[in-house]
Amino acid sequence: MADGPGPLHGALLELDVGAPAQGGSCVARHEGRVVFVRHALPGERVRAQVTEDRGGRFCRADAVQILTPAPQRVPPPCPYARPGRCGGCDWQHADGPAQRSIKAAIVREQFARVAHLDVSGLLSGVEELPGGLLGWRSRITYAVDAAGRPGLHRHRSSDIEPVERCLIGAPGVGDTAALAARWPGLTGVEAACGDDGQVALLAHRPGTGRQARGRRPPDRVSLVSGPPALRRGVRGRSFRVSAGGFWQVHPAAAASLAEALLAAVQPGVGEHVLDLYAGVGAFSATLAGAVGPAGAVLGLEAAPAAVADAAENLSDLPWATVRLARVSPMSIGEASTATDVVVLDPPRAGAGPGVMAAIMALQPRAVGYVSCDPATLARDIAVAAEAGWRLASLRAFDAFPMTQHIECVAALRPPAGNPAP
Repeated sequence: MADGPGPLHGALLELDVGAPAQGGSCVARHEGRVVFVRHALPGERVRAQVTEDRGGRFCRADAVQILTPAPQRVPPPCPYARPGRCGGCDWQHADGPAQRSIKAAIVREQFARVAHLDVSGLLSGVEELPGGLLGWRSRITYAVDAAGRPGLHRHRSSDIEPVERCLIGAPGVGDTAALAARWPGLTGVEAACGDDGQVALLAHRPGTGRQARGRRPPDRVSLVSGPPALRRGVRGRSFRVSAGGFWQVHPAAAASLAEALLAAVQPGVGEHVLDLYAGVGAFSATLAGAVGPAGAVLGLEAAPAAVADAAENLSDLPWATVRLARVSPMSIGEASTATDVVVLDPPRAGAGPGVMAAIMALQPRAVGYVSCDPATLARDIAVAAEAGWRLASLRAFDAFPMTQHIECVAALRPPAGNPAP
């Protein structure tokens, strides 16, 4: 854990815990200062140890003793989900309904704080996905320490917690035999499974070159064992995904998000759709089915392996293609001059103001935005709202049980009087 410069570092504080906060903690106060407390729940009184003191700004702390427990508290099923140990899960000490209630509150708070929008009338709650709280994660990259032992990072730390099993991992992933081996010289070892249960194991080695601001270069990833590509399914359709490629880690997430996206933007027969950050074409195929051969779907994707997978996945849908291109204002402007609908599923950093402005310049009748971070989603929605666009719908899905993470699907509609594309 990071040492803070302030005098409270290491102190034990008795705190009354308040609302949940972005990042897997709850807010408390000590002598007027904000303390972000992990391993606590709203309404509890806890004894917490300060792990980081940011001077006059705020503190971080771990609840090490629960003095007054909340009724939603449960024993964490994982022995590593404890203060000072694995940082992968944030809410193992809360039951399922409480986790989803906390996540709904965080989405509403982020929109209120970042976008100055009250979304309580749009967002009734976070929707549960089938499968329960454990055994769902189809891909895990385990970090490797200097001795070659695999494990998971501790919270806000480069230290690695060796683990024998990850309980949120799917069979073959959470209990991969790789955890019992040693991997000298690697930065990580990754296990991923397809819908049919086949498991691929990949080695992560230090990347070459240098990155700005001391960042580590991207890993060089190679297949150790298993198939070079995994099979995934959405709405009865099979997709090829290269073993190291991106796919939603919850087995029910891709289909649930695709259905939500269709409901949000309602693509019609013959319409033209632009699919940004298209990946292997999961949404492109879904949208192509809606617009039919009289329409067109164009995806933009920066990863060459994903574009190659998309070409195979969309081979029977000639009106849908995924083009190799980094999503940017320039590539959006070059991609299409007549667009009825835009959908985007950016990485956690979000689309950003430039991409949002380029999307709006296309004057689509609807924009569907899939996001894994409510803070950057709210930021990008605020850009559209300032230009007169309306947030027409917002749904959230618990695609990452036991963790802080949430998937959202938002729909934007243009200002009244926008000319049709």
